[in-house]
Amino acid sequence: MVKRRTARLIFDIESAADGDLIAKIRYPGEKLSPAEAVKRYRAELLEQNGKDFIPYTFQLPVSLVVATVAEDYSLIDLVALDEELSRPHEIVRLFWEGWRKNDQPQLVSFNGRGFDMPLLEVCAFRYGLGIPEWIAENARSYEQPRNRFNSAAHLDLHEFLTNSGASRFVGGLSLAANLIGKPGKLDVAGHMVQDLWDGGRAREIHDYCRSDVLDTYFVYLRSRVVAGAISIADEQSLIESAHTWVRNKATESPGLARYLDAWGDWQSPWS
Repeated sequence: MVKRRTARLIFDIESAADGDLIAKIRYPGEKLSPAEAVKRYRAELLEQNGKDFIPYTFQLPVSLVVATVAEDYSLIDLVALDEELSRPHEIVRLFWEGWRKNDQPQLVSFNGRGFDMPLLEVCAFRYGLGIPEWIAENARSYEQPRNRFNSAAHLDLHEFLTNSGASRFVGGLSLAANLIGKPGKLDVAGHMVQDLWDGGRAREIHDYCRSDVLDTYFVYLRSRVVAGAISIADEQSLIESAHTWVRNKATESPGLARYLDAWGDWQSPWS
């Protein structure tokens, strides 16, 4: 079998707070344990703005799932990096190494410019990882991969749907997925990840991240229909192929099995 070239990496990150860093930076001298520091910071954020999500600068990636996608937009594979140990430094290293080894394919995310990529960049800073191909300081500014409008390097579907932030897309990835008949959020949502991680339930986090990446893949396909890159018939054929792939893998993954159970199909208003 001829190996298909990876043309795109569709990815999503789930993260948890770094309690040691929070205790050191926000509560110096108070001798708080990591868990106490996280709990206190979340309570403060909740009181201040009604949400207890800790800023990415105090977070570490604990799950990163990547879908490899071929030139013809077909799904090749779905992989959770360092799944067994969930080591943040190894997750970050594997991501950047995989991007480089696959000849720097286009990255595709949902709100990745606002969260996932800044987290990966600050982690490269933290761990001393060189990512010169991504930084590309000597390239023209509009050709640098980090440039907000360089969708050839990184297509953020949230920015695609909001005209680069000109509007608000209320409902997020889950709503976008539901608009085209896909599951969206199931039994886990992003605000639950911290408590799942604290409870030692990393496998559930990986399963949740897998579901998000599949949703992102299907939203990406529809964005390609809108952009004129593929037809709606092409999209439906690609979705059916992906459905077969998920069905074949569901026996070895409880998360994929749940996604399969919630599977839906887009209904054309013209049929």
